[in-house]
Amino acid sequence: KMTQQMRDLQLAQARKPPGPSSPNAAKRLYRNLSGKFRVNYTSFDEGSLAGRGEKEKLRKSYLFQSNAALFEAVELQDLDRVHELLKQYSPEELDLNTPNSEGLLPLDIAIMTNNAPIARALLQAGAKESPHFVSLESRSLHLSTLVQEAEQRVNELMAQVVNEAPNTDCSEKEKQLKAWEWRYRLYKRMKAGFEHARVPDAPTNVHLSVASSSSVQVTFWEPLSVNSAVVTKYKVEWSCSPTFSPPVGEAVIDKLKNLHFTIQGLVSGTAYYVQVSAYNMKGWGPPQASVPPFAIPSNWREYDGRAPRRRGQAEALDHLLGQVKTVHQHCVCHEPCKNQPQSRKHSVSKSLKHLFHPGSKFLKTLKRGLYLTAIFYKDDNILVTHEDQIPVVEIDDTYSCLLMQDFLWFTKVSCMWDEILWLRQCVTVSQSSCSCILQTRFKMLLAISQMQGLLGIQDLGQVFFEPVKDKQGNILIITLKEVKTNQTFESVRWVPICKLQTSRKSVSSPEEPTALDTLLISIQDKLAYHQRSSHALSPGLYLGYLKLCSAVDQIRVLVPEQLPNILCHVKIRSNPNISREEWEWLQKMASVEEPAPAEPEAETSQNHLFQELQVAIKELMTLVNIPLQEVWAKDFRLYSQEVLDFGGQVSFLLLLPPSDDVCTAPGQNNPYTPRSGFLTLPLQIFEIGEER
Repeated sequence: KMTQQMRDLQLAQARKPPGPSSPNAAKRLYRNLSGKFRVNYTSFDEGSLAGRGEKEKLRKSYLFQSNAALFEAVELQDLDRVHELLKQYSPEELDLNTPNSEGLLPLDIAIMTNNAPIARALLQAGAKESPHFVSLESRSLHLSTLVQEAEQRVNELMAQVVNEAPNTDCSEKEKQLKAWEWRYRLYKRMKAGFEHARVPDAPTNVHLSVASSSSVQVTFWEPLSVNSAVVTKYKVEWSCSPTFSPPVGEAVIDKLKNLHFTIQGLVSGTAYYVQVSAYNMKGWGPPQASVPPFAIPSNWREYDGRAPRRRGQAEALDHLLGQVKTVHQHCVCHEPCKNQPQSRKHSVSKSLKHLFHPGSKFLKTLKRGLYLTAIFYKDDNILVTHEDQIPVVEIDDTYSCLLMQDFLWFTKVSCMWDEILWLRQCVTVSQSSCSCILQTRFKMLLAISQMQGLLGIQDLGQVFFEPVKDKQGNILIITLKEVKTNQTFESVRWVPICKLQTSRKSVSSPEEPTALDTLLISIQDKLAYHQRSSHALSPGLYLGYLKLCSAVDQIRVLVPEQLPNILCHVKIRSNPNISREEWEWLQKMASVEEPAPAEPEAETSQNHLFQELQVAIKELMTLVNIPLQEVWAKDFRLYSQEVLDFGGQVSFLLLLPPSDDVCTAPGQNNPYTPRSGFLTLPLQIFEIGEER
């Protein structure tokens, strides 16, 4: 019998005598015995190896116990304990796919007792079925053997308990009897579960979509009925024929966390039919054909042969920047500090002076002017100077009105913090001949360099989308950066944000707070904005809404507060690709001037996209507070020039309001004001944040 053979093998290994001695055994014995009479000096390496060996033995013993604990939790149907063990140990540490002495795996016990929650937990952790069960007959024979052996063991122990007098050995036999009776009932339940089970029904909601020019994606749900047996894997088949003869390929999916599969390496322009079937311990169930029944690998660009918009742009800009650097390399302005020689005596005296004046060059108070402040935060802590002030340096004490163009220029500079020194060298040092704008920007570069030098770090982070101003004429440009490692800074230290807010003594009145007080009051909102603006969308196709409003010196765009680096949007589907057939249908729909064209034929990818778009438009209009009837009554339209592609994993279709309402002019009333949860960003700031 299989289990008896396995037990005999284990006993044989346990009783196996030591192997034959080698010819050098006598010499080794002499060395070992002679070592007894010498002082026992153990080398460091030998000691560490011995210690490591003991630790490894303890570790293996501990892991063996965890493996036994997992089997026990599955047998007792203790779902919480199973989750606890799977979280605490890796599948390798648990020996998740190593059979026990009965030739069973934890997943075998779970599925044959029809414990679906535990089986799903094990499957998601990477559990497999026993490789010994190559057929239904072998599984049935193995279960029958386990039942017979358990029954025989129960009868033997029962006879011993009845015939023997009460003593310590007898109580131990009773314990063994109870354990084997419980195991006998478990094996009978497993055998009955196997005998009553049938193959599963076909998977449901099998949907096929085009993933790219060489791949299609199939998604599906579990069968409505698994016929008293947990589904442990699925099979995806594809063919160029609706009869699946001949088949082109198949794939077995045994990782069931996400029920989808991408078929790659297909020929563009060829129709592929797909079907999916489910498997349980009784075998494969019937296949279910996909909807639509076939898909043709393609991409919307194939409609007119359009190349990606940004192809080669990053490389071209890098090349252009390299050329500019080469031109400026031998320029007079590239030789800094020649007009300001510093003697050794001056530097020494400056260093000595610094010893008696430990205060940094960060500012404590603001006067009328333009300033730069850098906010570094980690969890609930923020970097401050030794005077418990947020790091602030002066840009220009004569600048009382920040022009939007200067602020946008500063924001663009923040994309190349490492090039500040080079930018300073490229700006002429002779300030007398410079324009006012150039002088201001040169001072901005000086302030950035000063902040970088005082903090000892180049990257100052992301610029907040608007400066903080006060009635005294102070303007603060703010940079924000989250520190995720134990990074060291100079001249600053960490303090809790709440402590900084409560301990700071304001020098202004509540009616007219200074820019620094305003910053400190609203710092939590700014940190939240910074964290949200770094979030990324999950892969998929989205419907975005473009709404602009103009002011005297800028155009602003409507964005959600929760994701300010993206337009207002809703998700259409998880597949980001638009196929050629879908894009062709969208072009026809966009070219119709009168009412929308008829609904596409059923069971086509175009019809599925049509239904998805209807749902997405309703959801998006509700989000931005626009009555749905206005969308159909007015000229709301889809942007049909291109699909906006972001890195290949995220793509956007744009919904545009009527031409006259795309951008609201100053003084123009917007009858449909979005609900709370939105803000407007300067268009250039939004574009830079989107690139990040």
